[in-house]
Order: sequence, then structure tokens, then C-alpha cells
Amino acid sequence: MQIRLSTALKSLLLAAALAAATAASAATPAIKAPKPDTPKRVLFVGNSYFYYNASLHFHARRVALAADPAWAKPFEYKSATIAAAPLAHHNIDHLVTPGNLGVKEPFELVILQGNSTDAMSERNRSAFREKAIEFNAKITERGGMTALYMTPAHVKPSKWAANPEMMRQTEALYVSVGNEIGALVIPVGLAFEEAYRRRPDIQLHQPYDGSHPTLLGTFLGAYTVYATLYGKSPAGNTYNFHNQVSAEDAAFLQQVADDTVKKFFGR
Repeated sequence: MQIRLSTALKSLLLAAALAAATAASAATPAIKAPKPDTPKRVLFVGNSYFYYNASLHFHARRVALAADPAWAKPFEYKSATIAAAPLAHHNIDHLVTPGNLGVKEPFELVILQGNSTDAMSERNRSAFREKAIEFNAKITERGGMTALYMTPAHVKPSKWAANPEMMRQTEALYVSVGNEIGALVIPVGLAFEEAYRRRPDIQLHQPYDGSHPTLLGTFLGAYTVYATLYGKSPAGNTYNFHNQVSAEDAAFLQQVADDTVKKFFGR
């Protein structure tokens, strides 16, 4: 009995070691920067995580404009969102066809965002991966590059807040799929996690559901997108959306975004 128990224990330890190795590998992004290195035509495809608070694409472009108006003036950002939608609800062929969204030339970068709970079941993980592969093929056919917007873990009162592995599973899903299809991963979820670690009192999620972003959460997402896409630090950026974000909060979120992006990509 003792020999059998020892053998079983060894098997469990081996399985755990293999799982840890796989997770570590999955959490290392293979793609470190977008191509081209300054994408001007960018499409955001997702759900309410994008359209909350006047839309993430709106704020991301204005962060770029505040950084360098002449440089960012030609940027064309568009957003296609459906409430509570997984990737499967979007007609990617229509969205990336030049002219359909008022942009004459093909999008250089298409940012895909799935449901925030996609990583929490095998069925949803498989569905996300399948659609990411399919959409990536359509995007690359038209000369563009795919990026994946890593969603944040939930906080209270969301029922998912009780799962301490939500962020790790989401990170593993986005990075593994990103590496498989050659997509750039935007580490927004990790930026949220780091912001809460540094300032537990900050409110990046809506208090009524612990899922959707507050304006500060959207700003953190915009800073992280900017730092990832253009390799520039958002620190010192003056954009504040009609004085709705304090200088103190903006500076904090800018530093978190900069630090998270540099650490994630090893820049």
C-alpha cells in the first residue's frame, strides 16, 4: 500500500510540474510588437468592455493625440461592438472589408476581445480559440495583424470574484492563442491586477457588477493599448476627458500601464 501511494504521489507531482511548465510557457508572449510598428488604422471588435464610458477606441486615440498631435492625426480608429457578445457573434468578413466601416484602406491592426469568462470552461476556451483562428485568417488575408485584448478578472460582487484563478486562466488562454496564431496580446487584465495590488482602494470595475470597467478602468485599458501598440510610455499624458480623471489617478494608471507592458514583453 505504501509503495502504491508513493507511486501515485509521484504521478501527481509529475502532472503538477507539467501543468506548471505548460502554464509558464503559455504566459510568455511570442509576439513582442505590432507590424507595422505604428498602426494607423485600428479596429476594435468586442462587446460592452469596449463601448462602456464613451468607448475605449475613443480614449485610446485621444491619448495618442495628446502625446503627439501631428503624429497621431492620421490615425483612424473604429469600434464594432455587440452587448455580451463572444467573438462568434461578429461578422468579421464584413468588418474587415475596406469601406464597410468608412475606412477606405484595410485595417492594419484588428483588436479582438472575447467574453470575460471565456477562459473559465473548456467549451468556451475552445470556442474562443476556434474563432480567433478563423478571424485571424480573414484579417491577415487583407494584410492586417491580429491583436487580443486580455480581459481583467472580475471583482466583487461578481460571482466569478470567488475564483482566484480567473486571471491566471485568462492570461494563459490569451497568450497561448496569441502565440498560436501570431497575434499581439495586449495585457490589460494584468494591468488591472497590478493597479489593485498597488492601490486596493482604486475602483476600476463598476460597483454594481464587478465586471464592467469604470472610467478609470477604461483609461487604464487605453493607456495599456497605447503602450503596447506604439512602444511609448503614457506617463505624463495630459488627456483627461473633460477633467473627469484627476491628475493623480491619471499618473498612477499611466505608470501601471507602462510597467505592466514593459514587464509582459520584456521591453
